Amino acid sequence: MSSLDRMTLVLAGALSLGAAHAAPNPGPPAYAVPTALAAVPDGISLPDIAERAVASVVNISITQKVDRRVMMDPRMRRFFRMPPHGMAPPGGSMGSGVIVSDDGLVLTNNHVVEHGGTLAVTLSDGRELPAEVVGTDPKTDLAVIRITGKLDGLEPMPLGDSDALRLGESVLAIGNPFGLGHTVTLGIVSAKSRAGMGIVDYEDFIQTDAAINPGNSGGALVNMRGELVGINTAILSRTGGNQGVGFAIPSSLAVGVMTSLVETGSVSRGYLGIGIQDLDPRLARALNLDASTDGVVVTGVQDGTPAARAGLQRGDVIVQLDDAPMRSAAQLRNTIGLKGPVDVELRVFRDGHPRNVAVTLGTLTENSAGGTERPARPAETDSRLGVAVRPIDGATRQRYRIPDAAEGVVVTRVDPGSAADRAGLEPGDVISEIGRRPVSSVRDFERRVDGAKGQLLMLVRRGQASVYVALEIPPR
Repeated sequence: MSSLDRMTLVLAGALSLGAAHAAPNPGPPAYAVPTALAAVPDGISLPDIAERAVASVVNISITQKVDRRVMMDPRMRRFFRMPPHGMAPPGGSMGSGVIVSDDGLVLTNNHVVEHGGTLAVTLSDGRELPAEVVGTDPKTDLAVIRITGKLDGLEPMPLGDSDALRLGESVLAIGNPFGLGHTVTLGIVSAKSRAGMGIVDYEDFIQTDAAINPGNSGGALVNMRGELVGINTAILSRTGGNQGVGFAIPSSLAVGVMTSLVETGSVSRGYLGIGIQDLDPRLARALNLDASTDGVVVTGVQDGTPAARAGLQRGDVIVQLDDAPMRSAAQLRNTIGLKGPVDVELRVFRDGHPRNVAVTLGTLTENSAGGTERPARPAETDSRLGVAVRPIDGATRQRYRIPDAAEGVVVTRVDPGSAADRAGLEPGDVISEIGRRPVSSVRDFERRVDGAKGQLLMLVRRGQASVYVALEIPPR
């Protein structure tokens, strides 16, 4: 996270101690996603909205055995008042949750409940009731628990449409920061569709400046109609406390996950089998598209996957899935994941020409994820791009930790201020294609670069991922 100037991503609540919680059999479905959003009367005041929303938010506490060494960790003690013995205190605040149904379903974060123990929830009226885990989904950091005590007087929060949120729109964050009890803070929607934060596998966060602190995890992000539009999850901070950058899982994502957890106890995700990256104006022009085109670039297709069987190719640009425009790699990944193993139709541009591709998605598993080593060659070459490359051999693979499957030439130096530097190339990058043609040797690289004019499209492998890079060719 060096690019964030030593900022730290902090999960906004629970103590992390062990392996993921094993979800018990949830039994028959007891919750159905509403077909229409619950109505909130017009003309109510901000205090009215806050009071109604607070009634739907619970404090989640867990009694569990804790390793003494973990409890003495100063990073943990900084956020949680812990006794010096090996038991977290009964009723100790671990996080928050939101009541979403009359029969006691509560939506929260996976990291609040993932380590097991005896769960209890405290309602806004002070009642403490037992609860049990229905299901957890670490890939989105969502979980569903069920209140098992007396359910009289529960106040479910109506579900809102997070996709309809606008930048600058006012929102409330409600939770139990530092175990202080039900707390309301006010802010705005600072950004939408934040991804690539490295918090969870499937990211599409709402960013807000409403104060979120440890203990707020699993709490509600509420719009000005009193509807749930997000589940507060993490903050970006130098200090571990709120600094105006908080993240919430949007309700549009949370509802689909919640429904799967309640109905089956798990989430079955769709699987396509491609590498992807966002399309930017420079890449669009290099791929014979208008610079204003929104879409997702296919950077690789795995053999034997649904994508390979459907005929998708590296360099394709996916602009639509069924009737929904695809504007980012994170959006495409989330959409495919939530659809499960079904038939979909992709709108794709290949070499600047549109086509429709029918795909039957597979089911994502933990295994849905070598090659031969080339003879050593001492040759190394510089180019007018301001980059030095050499063949991949045993020494370069070891030095730059290049995967066995990577083929091409490896970047060994990038000149500051050069075309390569401006495009973001780094030593250790493997250039495997130039101009949609494979590069297998330094000679291949030289020929492709020498014959290029204007703009050059490269496929670059960095670690386990492949990305396209568009370089502006300097004049001779």
